[in-house]
Amino acid sequence: MITTALAGAQAPAAGRPEAPTARLLLPADAPEDQWHAVRRSGIGGSDVAAILGLDKYRGQRHVFEAKHGRDIEGDNEAMEFGRELEDVIARSFSRRAGVPIITPPGTLVHNEHAWMLANVDRYALDANTGLVVAPVECKNRSEYQADDWEDGVPDSPAIQAHWYMAVGGWDYAWVAALIGGNRLRYYLLERDEELIGYLRETCGAWYQKHVVEGFPPPADGLEVTKDLLGRLWTAKPEDIVDVDRARAIELRADRARLRAEIKALDSALTKVENEMRLVNEAAEVAKVGNAVAWSWKQNGSFSAKRFREAHPELAAELTRVVEELDMDRLKDEHPDIYAQFRARVLRVPAKEL
Repeated sequence: MITTALAGAQAPAAGRPEAPTARLLLPADAPEDQWHAVRRSGIGGSDVAAILGLDKYRGQRHVFEAKHGRDIEGDNEAMEFGRELEDVIARSFSRRAGVPIITPPGTLVHNEHAWMLANVDRYALDANTGLVVAPVECKNRSEYQADDWEDGVPDSPAIQAHWYMAVGGWDYAWVAALIGGNRLRYYLLERDEELIGYLRETCGAWYQKHVVEGFPPPADGLEVTKDLLGRLWTAKPEDIVDVDRARAIELRADRARLRAEIKALDSALTKVENEMRLVNEAAEVAKVGNAVAWSWKQNGSFSAKRFREAHPELAAELTRVVEELDMDRLKDEHPDIYAQFRARVLRVPAKEL
């Protein structure tokens, strides 16, 4: 079914491939277990930015675990609404950009590289011939990410669009994003052969080493990786791992050095910001001509403690009873369940080895 508001759009002409360098690997209506199996068999568009360290929500370890059948990320509300809004974004893009679109038939695989996969959100059609001419990637983003889309497509979705061009052989791609639930932004990205060559080479090497050969990827500096590592294993208090002394000393020294640097930089940053506060004194805004240099407004977190001390009667009047999970009872009566939901904390003794 053609999902477009434009009249005259047709299905792709017979005899002409929808994707010049790819073929259909799995139809969209295939059983879910088959879809997951195919997804594990190669690198898809949502994996590439994570492999390159450009995805704030996933890292290399997330991709590694998923490819080996240990996808512990699961589903969440944001992902659910993203899927629900995909059709809304696609139809709005089609209407505003004047580009006819259709829903792709399923998962694509590159004709020469069986590990290169693509699940395109929509196909863009030529309005006159009805031929598929480009992939369309649809994104749902919060208001907090609005600035990222003002000057073009951010790195992660741009990389994903180029991956689809790499798999399908198209000359350009569309990226459409719904920002904050009420603003649509869409951009056309032209094929970059140098970038596509880099993606193919880098992801191919990563796939061979970490999926085919099974070597886990090294640690990275992503906060989401820290969260993932805390959920990968159930802690066993009785287990002890032996660490090479030289390796342990190296890691502890690196950690101590970085913490010292962070402390020094944090102090230097606070000094500069305090200089700005001294310039403002009682003023909320500092300007250079008509341009705002910085602001120091009284709109931060509320100090409940100072308020209670200054206005005890008003505080008592405005205090309400809030339902709260009884953590002590949960810990005492269900210790195993309580342990499952506790975060793992990394602590390093101050004493030298």
